[in-house]
Amino acid sequence: MRRAPFIRHQGIVAPLLRDHVDTDAIIPSREMKRVSRKGLSEGLFAGWRYRDEEKRTPEPGFVLNQAQYKNASILATGDDFGCGSSREHAVWALAEYGFRVLLAPSFAAIFERNCINNGLAPIRLEEQQIDALLAQTEADPQSSAVEIDLEKTIVVCPDGARIRFTLSEAARTLLIHGWDPIDLTLQCAESIDAFENEDRAKRPWAYF
Repeated sequence: MRRAPFIRHQGIVAPLLRDHVDTDAIIPSREMKRVSRKGLSEGLFAGWRYRDEEKRTPEPGFVLNQAQYKNASILATGDDFGCGSSREHAVWALAEYGFRVLLAPSFAAIFERNCINNGLAPIRLEEQQIDALLAQTEADPQSSAVEIDLEKTIVVCPDGARIRFTLSEAARTLLIHGWDPIDLTLQCAESIDAFENEDRAKRPWAYF
C-alpha cells in the first residue's frame, strides 16, 4: 500500500521514558491473531495500556490513556527501543495507532529498519535533548506541538529551538518519497527491463 510522503510532520509528543522496550511489550504475541495489519493498534502496549486486557479496561496511569496526550503522533522513549524479536507487527501497531515519529537515543537495528520500510521515522536524539524537549511540552502537550523536518534533518521545539539529527540518505529517500524497498527498486524498472531483454536474447533457454 502506497504511503504518503514524509517531508515534515508536526504533532503532539507522548513520553514513554523506558529503556529496552522490546517488541513483545510494544505488541504482545497474544495480540497477533489477525491475518491482516488492521486492528493491531488495539494491542499496542496492551500489557501496560489495559488494566484488564480481555475487557480492554484502560489503565489510567498509562501515558496513552491520559487526555493531555490524545492524538499523540510522536513518541519519545528510551534507549534500545524495539529490541527483542524482529516482529514487524510492532511497527504496524505503532503506525496504525497514529505514530509517525519515534524519538530515542537508540533503536534495535531490525526494528529501526522495519520503521523506515513502513513510513515511521526513527529519530535518534541524545537523552538530554529528549529531556529538554519534553520539559517544553509537559505542561500543555496539546498546545506544544513539535515539528520534524526530514529535508532539513531538524526537530523544531515549541520555543523555536532547533535540534539537528542524522538519518542516512537511504532512509530519508524512502521516507520522503513514501517508498518501501520494492518501490525503490522499481525506480530502476527501465534498466531492469533492458537487462532482462538483453539477457533473454543471449540465454533464451533460461527463460523457459
